Amino acid sequence: DEFGTGTEPQLGGAIAEAVLEKINEKKAFGVITTHYSNLKLFADKTGGIINGAMLFDSKNMQPLYELKIGKPGSSFAFEIARKIGFPKIILKNAAKKTGKKQLDFDKQLQQLEVEKREIDKKQTELKVADEFFSEIINKYESLVEKIESTKESIISRAKEEAMEILNGSNKLIENTIREIREIQAEKEKTKGLRKKLKEHKDKIIRKKPVEQLKPLLEKKKTKPVSEVVNTSINVGDFVKIAGQDTIGEVIEISDEDVLITFNTVKFRTPINKLKKVSGKEKVKISQISYSNIISDKIANFKFSIDVRGKRAEEAISIVRQYIDEAILLNMKEVNILHGKGDGILRDVIRKYLSTVQEIKQYKDQHIERGGHGITVVMFR
Repeated sequence: DEFGTGTEPQLGGAIAEAVLEKINEKKAFGVITTHYSNLKLFADKTGGIINGAMLFDSKNMQPLYELKIGKPGSSFAFEIARKIGFPKIILKNAAKKTGKKQLDFDKQLQQLEVEKREIDKKQTELKVADEFFSEIINKYESLVEKIESTKESIISRAKEEAMEILNGSNKLIENTIREIREIQAEKEKTKGLRKKLKEHKDKIIRKKPVEQLKPLLEKKKTKPVSEVVNTSINVGDFVKIAGQDTIGEVIEISDEDVLITFNTVKFRTPINKLKKVSGKEKVKISQISYSNIISDKIANFKFSIDVRGKRAEEAISIVRQYIDEAILLNMKEVNILHGKGDGILRDVIRKYLSTVQEIKQYKDQHIERGGHGITVVMFR
């Protein structure tokens, strides 16, 4: 813990780095805490050692008690000093004495953490979008399979009916020929038999079994969305991806791609993969496909989550994903079961909840339902 301290910092840091190098050569295991930049840089470029950081909410100036592996953390010395009321003139003078290079290094560490959290958020959104499109594709493939199966059944029925008509016609013709021969082609009776054959023919023409079944086949086909000439795509236009029926709205256009939104889901795609559709035709397909998927997700959503017995880092990861999904599904209230114990897990979770803007408030559950062992979260 903070080894290399207790002496002149530059010399202490050098000793600490040499000791760390020897420990690493022996392939020992351990955790080292430090504020020394030289040790952070050494860990970054040396195999067998990896940096880590305890996350800190720089907006609310409070620790999150969450460990992130891979990047070194900032000490937040100036920020914490400013929060506890350290004189500004002293902090300003200290910044000058520290030097621009060191301050820039510290700011870069903070910026890296901000960017990391933003990437995590984007990855969550991407995961949701990926699930969204996977479900659309699965539903589409299932529908195609159903249509093909129904089509085969209809055609089979049509063939059977046609064969029945053909067999019946053949029998009628044979009987007619036989009767004509038997009556030796008497004029009046022959005329009557010909009339009977004509009536049967007219009946077949009126029925047209295969033609009658065509509307059934047509009903099974998805009505195409009216496409318009893809002369230009602008912000606010409704488009669909080639080969798909799901419709989205263009909200941003860059040189390389287009940002599209499907209600709350956003993603980028090359403009040459898009087809512009008329605004009048866009509503039904996009709303039906999206609402069906959202309805499925809402139906399977659990209004409470249990993280008892989890480590703080693992619990926060689970809670973060759960809260993100609740926000995307527009939930009003959820419950997080963390247990009572010493209250450490409860405090860690609530500190995370305080950073989520979409959360209106959180509180203990009613005493008869679990009290402070459960946190009730309400959204805006």
